Amino acid sequence: MADDEATPAEPPKKAKKAVPEVPSEAPSEPKLPTAAEIRAAHKAELTAWSESFGLSTEGRVDDLRKRVTEYVAAQKKPAAAETKPEAAPPKPSPAPEAKKAPAKAAKEAPKKAAKKAEKKAEKEEEAEEEEGEGAYEPNAKPKLDPRVRRLLAARALKSASRPKFHRQEWFRYKRFGDEWRKPQGGQSKLRRHFGYRWNLPSVGYRGPREVRGLHPSGFQEILIHNERQLEGLDPAKQAVRIAHGVGARKRELIEKACEGKGLRVLNRMVTQ
Repeated sequence: MADDEATPAEPPKKAKKAVPEVPSEAPSEPKLPTAAEIRAAHKAELTAWSESFGLSTEGRVDDLRKRVTEYVAAQKKPAAAETKPEAAPPKPSPAPEAKKAPAKAAKEAPKKAAKKAEKKAEKEEEAEEEEGEGAYEPNAKPKLDPRVRRLLAARALKSASRPKFHRQEWFRYKRFGDEWRKPQGGQSKLRRHFGYRWNLPSVGYRGPREVRGLHPSGFQEILIHNERQLEGLDPAKQAVRIAHGVGARKRELIEKACEGKGLRVLNRMVTQ
């Protein structure tokens, strides 16, 4: 009895609390890479993305990149359709009282409309006058037969392929310039047509005889010093070139006379 009284009573055990179970998280969808990331990705990254998206991992880097790009674009389309903003509600129609205009405004409306129409018509007339003054007028063209046109085209090709002729030792002395001079030296290699020298001017470089001396447009140039020389010219075949010594006053008269006769002036005076 004494031993039972000496031993103290044991404290009651604490009841264990049940820990709530944490719900398992749903597997998150793989993050879609951006277009820049796909362009800069290597083959290992592209292969990993293909596996996560359930795509084929076969092929080259370009094939993998194309496959992943198409998949990302297909995934983004439905998301963009879901986030499309709703249409704005229609604006409420104004009250019938607001539509009613006062009597004065109704009377002045036809007058204002008439004034606006007059101003608009005046502006259109001014614009037509300005267009008529500064309208582009194409230059007159000659009436040529097909054979002459063909010869002019052949002359243009010949001129384009013709080399530039230099005088002997043009590269040695600056004072020679670009003027051609026939070589006269007794021991001149250029005069004797040595193979390592350049070609000399010859008849083979000339253009067709029938169109020789014509303007590039096909006109025959006629040098004019006064208005009297314009008589008898054919505007279909001949064009006017005013002489250099003609002054501005007389030149203006000649140009006006040419306009009246339908003649083309090749060196028309430039006016600002």
